[in-house]
Amino acid sequence: MRIQQLHYLEKIAETGSMNEAAKLLFISQPSLSQAMKELEKEYKIQLFYRSKLGITLTAEGREFINYSRSVLDQVNLLNERFGKEAVRKQVFSVSGQHYAFVVHAFVELVKKLGEDEYNFTLRETQTENVLNDIQTFRSELGVIYLNNFNKTVLMRLISEKSLEFIPLFIAHPHVFVGRDNPLTNKKRITLTDLEDYTYLSYEQGDTNSFYFSEEILSTLQHRKWIQISDRATIFNLMVGLNGYTISSGIISSELNDEKIVAIPLDVPDRMTLGYLKNKKIELSDTAKDYLDLLKQHIRGYGFEIIGE
Repeated sequence: MRIQQLHYLEKIAETGSMNEAAKLLFISQPSLSQAMKELEKEYKIQLFYRSKLGITLTAEGREFINYSRSVLDQVNLLNERFGKEAVRKQVFSVSGQHYAFVVHAFVELVKKLGEDEYNFTLRETQTENVLNDIQTFRSELGVIYLNNFNKTVLMRLISEKSLEFIPLFIAHPHVFVGRDNPLTNKKRITLTDLEDYTYLSYEQGDTNSFYFSEEILSTLQHRKWIQISDRATIFNLMVGLNGYTISSGIISSELNDEKIVAIPLDVPDRMTLGYLKNKKIELSDTAKDYLDLLKQHIRGYGFEIIGE
């Protein structure tokens, strides 16, 4: 496999045409076709369906290109960081489940560094993607939670992917609702109190196992259930539909969460929130700075950092 072949694959998938991709790449169509045949032969897979209407990726091709893009992301980072003509930018990336304190610390990191040149990435994403991002070095740090229900499964995956989970703090589950929700009259909420309200959760894509859920008690049945992909939408639905979700209890008014209220959920479960790192690399100074800021914000919300 050559990096050039991965660039070719990306362009073919983008255009859906071997001829059009060849024109954009400034190479002949036969040369491009041969490069793809060699790639397919090397990995013993079929990357494309070819027809008169154009070219589409096979199921194996879609999976392959996901890994390919991770490789190209890393090549781009290398070129930006060490290329002869490159300006030496600070590069940092963090992936996480949908938590306000992760975003807040990221904002403070950017403000603290105050560099003219940097290339930072913040990914609020699905649980499996967080693990994969750290495994493939797409991100340097990842933030997830573990509890008694998902710990065995996720720790096995963490070990298989040569990752390490470092716990930060333990949180009691809270119900997030809009300020005008009738449930705000309660000091504590029971599961029975929630039965008539719409349950909101973050979708987990093709990996729909309950163990990957960002919300505890994921196996409970709900009469009304909406799955959402981003934090802004889930907050809008809490307000607009009197919906609710279950999380750590941390809400950031500085990040426009003032319309949301966190109320303790009366269950014996606990959430251990922490960060993931790849065992194969040492953390950069930027990653260490981010972790320091993350811990500061966690303490600011009244939590104790585990091990300190």
